[in-house]
Amino acid sequence: MESDADSAEQLDSPSDSGSDFEAQLRPKKRRSRAVAPEAPPSKRPLQMSTVHSPHVSHSSNGMLVAGHLDQVCVQEGSPATAGDLYEALRSGRSAMVTVVDEWLESYKQDKEAGLLELMNFVVQCCGCKGFVTKEMFDSMENVEIISRLTKDFNEDCSGYPLSSTGPQWRRFRTCLCEFLQLLVRRCQNSLLYDDYLFSSLLALLTGLSDSQVRAFRHTSTLMAMKLMTALVEVAMDVSTQVETTQRRYKAEMCKEVELRAQERLEKLHTSYTQLQDQQEELQSMMNTVFKGIFVHRYRDLVPEIRVICMEEIGVWLQKNPSVFLNDGYLKYLGWTLHDKQGVVRQQCVRSLKALYREKDFAGRLELFTSRFKERMLSMIQDKVNDVAQEAIQLLLLIHQNTEEGLSEEECERVYPLVFASHRGSACAAGNFLYHRLCSELDKENQENEKRKAAFLLLLVSFFIQTEFHEHAMYLVDSLWDCAGKELRDWETMTSMLLQEKGQNWGLKDEEEGALIEVMICAVRQAAESHPPVSRAPAKRVLRVKDQKAQEQQRNRLTNHFIIVLPQLMAKYSADAEKVTSLLKAPLHFNLETYSSNSRLEKYLDLLLVQLCGIVEKHQDDEVLRACALVACALCAERYSFSARAEMSISQLLDRLVDQFTSGLTDVLQGGADEDELYSVAIAMKRIAAFSSAKDLTGREMLQPCLQILKYGLESREISSMVMVPALKCACFHLFWEKVKITSSVPSKPALKQLRQNVHSLYAVCQSCLSVGEVELRDQAFLLLCDLLLVYSSSLVQGNTALQTLACPPSVSLRAEMSSFLLDYVFTEPENDPQDDDEEGEFAKIAVLQRCRNQLAGYCKLVIYGVLDLSAASDVFKHYSKFYKDYGDIMKETLSKSKIVSPILSAKTVCLSLQQLYSQLPWEQGEERVRFSQEFREMRELARHLAMTFGVNLHRVRKPLVALHKDGIQFAFQGAKDADKIPHNLLFLETLSEFSFKLLHQDRKQLLGFLKRLAPTPLPAWPSLRLYRHSLEMGRRASEKGHTPSHPTQSILTSKRPRTSSKTGTDMSIDSSVPRKKDSQWLESSSIASLATPPLTSTTLKGALPQTSVPRVDRAGSLAASDEEGASEPESLKDFMERQPASRTSLQRRQRPVFLAPSTPSTQSDLGSHLSLLTLIEEDEEPEMDNFQSGDSDSDTPITLPSTRHSTSLLEELFS
Repeated sequence: MESDADSAEQLDSPSDSGSDFEAQLRPKKRRSRAVAPEAPPSKRPLQMSTVHSPHVSHSSNGMLVAGHLDQVCVQEGSPATAGDLYEALRSGRSAMVTVVDEWLESYKQDKEAGLLELMNFVVQCCGCKGFVTKEMFDSMENVEIISRLTKDFNEDCSGYPLSSTGPQWRRFRTCLCEFLQLLVRRCQNSLLYDDYLFSSLLALLTGLSDSQVRAFRHTSTLMAMKLMTALVEVAMDVSTQVETTQRRYKAEMCKEVELRAQERLEKLHTSYTQLQDQQEELQSMMNTVFKGIFVHRYRDLVPEIRVICMEEIGVWLQKNPSVFLNDGYLKYLGWTLHDKQGVVRQQCVRSLKALYREKDFAGRLELFTSRFKERMLSMIQDKVNDVAQEAIQLLLLIHQNTEEGLSEEECERVYPLVFASHRGSACAAGNFLYHRLCSELDKENQENEKRKAAFLLLLVSFFIQTEFHEHAMYLVDSLWDCAGKELRDWETMTSMLLQEKGQNWGLKDEEEGALIEVMICAVRQAAESHPPVSRAPAKRVLRVKDQKAQEQQRNRLTNHFIIVLPQLMAKYSADAEKVTSLLKAPLHFNLETYSSNSRLEKYLDLLLVQLCGIVEKHQDDEVLRACALVACALCAERYSFSARAEMSISQLLDRLVDQFTSGLTDVLQGGADEDELYSVAIAMKRIAAFSSAKDLTGREMLQPCLQILKYGLESREISSMVMVPALKCACFHLFWEKVKITSSVPSKPALKQLRQNVHSLYAVCQSCLSVGEVELRDQAFLLLCDLLLVYSSSLVQGNTALQTLACPPSVSLRAEMSSFLLDYVFTEPENDPQDDDEEGEFAKIAVLQRCRNQLAGYCKLVIYGVLDLSAASDVFKHYSKFYKDYGDIMKETLSKSKIVSPILSAKTVCLSLQQLYSQLPWEQGEERVRFSQEFREMRELARHLAMTFGVNLHRVRKPLVALHKDGIQFAFQGAKDADKIPHNLLFLETLSEFSFKLLHQDRKQLLGFLKRLAPTPLPAWPSLRLYRHSLEMGRRASEKGHTPSHPTQSILTSKRPRTSSKTGTDMSIDSSVPRKKDSQWLESSSIASLATPPLTSTTLKGALPQTSVPRVDRAGSLAASDEEGASEPESLKDFMERQPASRTSLQRRQRPVFLAPSTPSTQSDLGSHLSLLTLIEEDEEPEMDNFQSGDSDSDTPITLPSTRHSTSLLEELFS
């Protein structure tokens, strides 16, 4: 590709060396048709030139709002209407060929009338209700016509056809594009070269495309680009005809003189000359469109216009590669890859995908690929997911269809995206990975069966190397669309797993585990037919066809695994991790298959045997939990074989209960040895696992468990190995009792006994919170949270029979739970150098997850009313310090508490600050406390909590007033005279952090409340003066109408209003400026000091670079602003510097961006007409900043699906 300097020279030079068209941008005039001598003189030709209207008002931010134009008639005379033509396209009911032919017939009869009708049709397509009269057509040039229509622009209606939504307007756009393409096609042999129709049409479109009205610019650009596409197709046909004619002419000339047909030679020569003239005329028109419209509009301020340009240039490059497929045109696609709007970048990538699909274009794209490959690689992490998806697909085409392709290091940047949360990007990366694996297999010619196994081996190796072993389901989902056949090859998978080591596909231990994980995830995907969590917002409803396909897949896997699964379980029964994965398979079976075929019943018996054997062999929680779920599924009453399964499970449970009861007496008497304790503990652990999934209340395990717990707490001789499963069994027993009671009519003695059991377990759990064994203490807290919630008063409301079951926590229990949070959740982890290794990191993550579950359980009690809302103060006071670990939980709790009671929530926030205030080191003296680190952290916490009240200040008026009143009362506790400073007065400085959220009337009310509590006269205490100033500052500013000086406020007040067309005066202040009653909070708000982040990057990254405010040079061009724009390489800067800014424009930039309300408009031409402040953009072009690849191409971590689950055992029980 050319260097940036060369590119700039090409654009500056009248004859662009990178283009096959010569620049012919001189103004063209419409030629008048030949008339008879008695006919009146022809009209004055209209010049093609750009529109610059210095008399038009501009909006403050350069944005224009398009709308319909009023019906105007500025000249007398009957207008030529284009209503029939427009209505035919809008309705879409007429055949487009007929519409074009009818208009061409009318045009051939009267060229001027036909052209006038076409001009009005163009104006009408822009949404303009005005029209061009015959007098305007004869006496005005295009510049004057467009300027006249622009001045009468009305903004009451903000839509125009191309911006309207709905099927009718989408059909109109399609019909408009078809109309223009057919028009060129029908005229390609005659009117296309008359130098009148299309020259005049392109002149009008060029003028409209440079208009300051968005509707004109958008519509004319679309029409011009579609005309250009049609011209490119005609030029291709003409080029083919030129080559054919030239070849025939040369063939005739090669004959001997006496054999030559002179008439044929002359005819061929004439035809060749005529075709060359047509080719030159087409080149001239295409050059006019490209240099006059495309070069300016591809960087337009409106993203939709830039999208049109990028879409059409992709079509030109593909259809006429001999002319367009070179660096002079490809550079526009490369530059626009840096556009700040995702939809524009996406269209650029789509255009490039169409080019890279053609292997014949690979040679011409080598220089472009080397120049922009890094940018395309960085776009796989684009902040717009659709762009990232398209970029991955583009890289696959580059790798497949170019000689160099992608290096292995570049491919490795794509692989991790198979684990991305966005399904589109993940599937694109999965398709990329699939083709890479297949390309490796293609190097070795293998049989079909061996190829299947080899593919699975490569996939397993990739999964192991990625080290994302918890996300196999995301890998399977990413590959499901492209490699579904391989992933559903159950026969190959199971045969590989059943082979012993040393055979053909004998797998290593790690490979077996990975293959089992992938296989089970594929089973889930085939049975459920929906992506995993976080890749789909909800389960979609399948169509009937998809449901049938899903049922077929489910039956197929069921028929295969029913036979094979017992063999796999027998082989891997000793491996806890592998057998846990295998036990998930029956949950996706169509279990009716067991009863539909009598020959399969023996496999049910084999499965039950293996299941019971695994329970008796393992003691891992995950394995036992998986076994309990399978047993519960097989024992469901809806299956005919459930009695057989129930018998096997009951026999297993009987053996476990007998094992437990046989050693219970020795345990309670203290005479049990270690083996007996171990036997009892293992039996209870297995029973507890089944209790979580199956009702075992009939086996009366509650009282023995309570006896063990009480004895263990009193004697301190029983280890947690026995206490924890006993605690689980007791809690699950009470959970199932609640389920049974709610579905029946219990007796009063039964309710009384259940209530006593609940209180007994409360007392046991409370005692366990203070023990030293971590596992017992943590499990007791989680189960206690679930137990309090199940037996809370809120869950028995509406059922009078169950009111006696409501068991609220006692005061001592609340205090104990609060102390537990402070001692074991909100604590800083100890920095142990030995924890820096991998095992230490996993241990820290496990501890953090456990603490998050405990905090979530406590906050759930607050939200559901089990604990008072004031109990959340123990959580809120750690909002800032522990935000990194628990921020999402605390923020959600704060949000839910505001829904429960906004005022109590605000009071709780104040209470949390009061508690921190009381814990300050007062023994050091007040002055040292004021400057201590603890006091600064408390004020920082107050600032963060103040921000959680949101921006709707009218909604939070009462909560904020209540918070301030509580804070003032706390500050003046014990204040009797002005000589003694109250002990809590320093709290007012913390309270002042909430003042910026107050409205004017609330500030006044709080000042009166402050004067009533404070000594009279008000002392000059520093803290009191600071708080008074925080209240009075905003009140005085609002009373005086003072304009704030904060940056955010200046931005808000600099916007111009949307003016009404019914007024005859210009307005200068935007209606978006807050009214006095709505904006008082801004005047003292600390939000105003926050700078708006400059979101200039198109890739996800942590830190964003600051960007300077760009200059604006011409209307409608893309400004490199923070809102929207496009970054561009250095060559564009040189290109734009050839249009120097005038002295007037430089002076205009120094003026403020808004006018005072009383400042009259300085635009002389508009006078008392409509204001265009929000309709017209600045009459300047932007100066685009140079793109630095390092600013937006930084690598970012991949967003992986979350594996955090704060669900408790209660939620799993009743799910």
